[in-house]
Amino acid sequence: MELLITKLLALTAHIGYGGIFFLMAVESSFIPLPSELIVPPAAYLASKGEMNVFLIVILAGLGSVLGASFNYLLGRVLGRPIVYAIAEKKWAKFIFLKKSHIENAEKYFSERGNMATFLGRFVPGVRHLISIPAGFAKMNYLSFISCTFLGSIIWASVLASLGYFFGENQEFILKYAKIIGFGFFIFFVLFFFFLFLIGKIKKARN
Repeated sequence: MELLITKLLALTAHIGYGGIFFLMAVESSFIPLPSELIVPPAAYLASKGEMNVFLIVILAGLGSVLGASFNYLLGRVLGRPIVYAIAEKKWAKFIFLKKSHIENAEKYFSERGNMATFLGRFVPGVRHLISIPAGFAKMNYLSFISCTFLGSIIWASVLASLGYFFGENQEFILKYAKIIGFGFFIFFVLFFFFLFLIGKIKKARN
């Protein structure tokens, strides 16, 4: 694990801010590159004064929007039948595109509507593919990038905080990042449900 941390820190120092932006764009496309291996090492370097943690979070968010936009356009331009047809090809595994993963993301989106684009940023296995069903549904692009950027910034802030304060313990970060992500997901679900109830009560009183 110490060797892994050393290599991650060396790689992050080498690629710099542009590399963080690029890798987060890749992470938000259909290639399953864990963001837990991108942002925390950079934030740890920020704690040592070698990088700026705020720039890391912003660039991580912008990179996520770029990668997610690629998936969104893929779903919107090609459409559901073509995307699924591609996912069923034998060679699709070489571009990390699986029919079952798209099905899970589409089910998640259909159950939660447009808000799934925001909430999905906190759910492992859904985060990098939730943009495809948003494209299928032709979600308003401005709303799409707003929800994606907000969710990505919050998630990047969580990872940056873990890296900044616990950067030397990569095992701790990998173990608890997913738990924290689910915690944020549950919090926002309850929060929006609360707002929905408040709206219903006010409407009933009027």
